[in-house]
Amino acid sequence: MHVLAHNGMLPQYQAPPDGEKKISPRRKGVKQGVLIMLIGMLLVPIFGVMSGFAPGRLENFFEFWAALTAIICFVGGPLRMLFAAIFEQGAPKYPFPMAPTYNMPSIPPANRAPALPPASVNPASQWRQRPQTAEILQPPSVTDSTTRLLDKEPKSE
Repeated sequence: MHVLAHNGMLPQYQAPPDGEKKISPRRKGVKQGVLIMLIGMLLVPIFGVMSGFAPGRLENFFEFWAALTAIICFVGGPLRMLFAAIFEQGAPKYPFPMAPTYNMPSIPPANRAPALPPASVNPASQWRQRPQTAEILQPPSVTDSTTRLLDKEPKSE
């Protein structure tokens, strides 16, 4: 994509100034959304197992937290990723300095050899005409005689 945008020249990548490597807000938001979903994948089964082993009122307590955690993590995580991808600022664009262009060396016309041989070497008039083959009889088809063998009633000839 960059080669086409720069007329066939490969641009040279310029490193960020001062060696800074900061994560963009967009990437940070997507990472947070993924982390929320992963935490949900861990907490929801734990609360579900605990509600199965808990007696009486504790069972309702763990079921409530399992449901609340599932809603927050599995709805909130993708919503956080979507918000970050749409509305938050991405990584800064660093300019690509153009590489020096290639200049064709100039060759004097006296030293330049022709690329193709002269036109008189292979004249087109020496070619012979194609023969007319339309009058040649076509050989009988092999399938005609074998198809007649498969008929149920033999035909008299």
